[in-house]
Amino acid sequence: MHVDLLINNVCVRDDEPPVDIAIRDGRIVALEAGIDASADEVIDAGGRAAIPGLIESHLHLDKALLHRRLPARFGTLDEAIRVTGVLKSKQERNDVLDRSRQVLDMAVKNGTVAVRAHPDVDLIQGLIGVETLLELKSEYEDLLDLQIVAFPQEGILKSQGTHELMVQALQMGADVVGGCPYNELNWADTQRHIDMVFELAQRFDVPVDMHADFADDTVDPRFAAISYIAQKTIETGYQGRVALGHVTSLGALDDEALKPVTDLLRQAGISIVTLPATDLYLGGRKDTHNQRRGLTPVKALHNAGVNVAYSSNNVRNAFTPFGKADMLLIGNMLAHVAQFGVPEHQQAILDMGTHNAARAIGIEHGYGIAVGKQADLVILDTFRVADALLDIPPRLWVIKRGRITVVTRHQCEIHRHACCCA
Repeated sequence: MHVDLLINNVCVRDDEPPVDIAIRDGRIVALEAGIDASADEVIDAGGRAAIPGLIESHLHLDKALLHRRLPARFGTLDEAIRVTGVLKSKQERNDVLDRSRQVLDMAVKNGTVAVRAHPDVDLIQGLIGVETLLELKSEYEDLLDLQIVAFPQEGILKSQGTHELMVQALQMGADVVGGCPYNELNWADTQRHIDMVFELAQRFDVPVDMHADFADDTVDPRFAAISYIAQKTIETGYQGRVALGHVTSLGALDDEALKPVTDLLRQAGISIVTLPATDLYLGGRKDTHNQRRGLTPVKALHNAGVNVAYSSNNVRNAFTPFGKADMLLIGNMLAHVAQFGVPEHQQAILDMGTHNAARAIGIEHGYGIAVGKQADLVILDTFRVADALLDIPPRLWVIKRGRITVVTRHQCEIHRHACCCA
């Protein structure tokens, strides 16, 4: 047998010996010990661990790396929207392309093989976010798969003309219809916003991915629209085609109030994408003591069988002043704040950045390290899969559709000075 790429001696399961992986025409054709094959390229993994390629299921590229241009002073959501609105009004195509490339390069180097990006579609910056991403989608096609969400950050009814821009974005080639229902003026408009998103999704036969809410509690019904979205998903037959980001208000519900919501989310097949870097940074800003941190109830959702993923969201702007598009770094953070520390929970977090994220963006059927699957994987500089989140190790090789896209070479030496005292 001749293959394009042969990976020798790689750990894909901690409870089994290392195996070889044979890849041809972008897919895994054999996965077993001692594969007898010639290959155009060979990697000796030396027993190191491999995981499926990481997936950024919710990332804002057009607003990335703006943190020093108009620095936020208070760190609130309202300020972040205001500051970013000012900067969006000054967007220039080449600058958006440059900053987007910087973040995509970070992601690729860190083992990301797919990104669902949420460019703003509004009257402030028009369609520049979609236009630049369509260019980058082609430019980066050998490095990662890029999905584009038409995202109405400023609302739809509140910002007349946005709906028409969303239609244009979808006609241009946006892959997903987005929504921001909490950014309307009242509950009736929030409901209509959601209805309009589903109408567009059905018209263009595309998935839905909304910023569902961004609050510390459910006092304002605009920030408690999850049940309405789930019911709408079922009514329209969109089960399994809807993802919701943030969903922080659910963290305010007790077990009794939360259970019917999680049951409905599971019935609707909705994926929840938690965004811990942003949600922890912006959450509970009005609390004077025992500050809430604004995280969706990851453990309760996971235990209820809801598909939970996580992502970086923003990278170095008023919403999130940190970040480098590293999914293992965000996963480590999430494991801490969600108190997912026991071994099976650590594995669950790793799944949230890989298999669960693939499901959230609709690519789960061709994904994973198994025969017949697309060869998207990362070989880590650690020897156990379970240590991926502990070590946050260098990504030694990143492979996209069977092609080596990243090779990391580094050497760190510790020089110990012997004591020469007589």
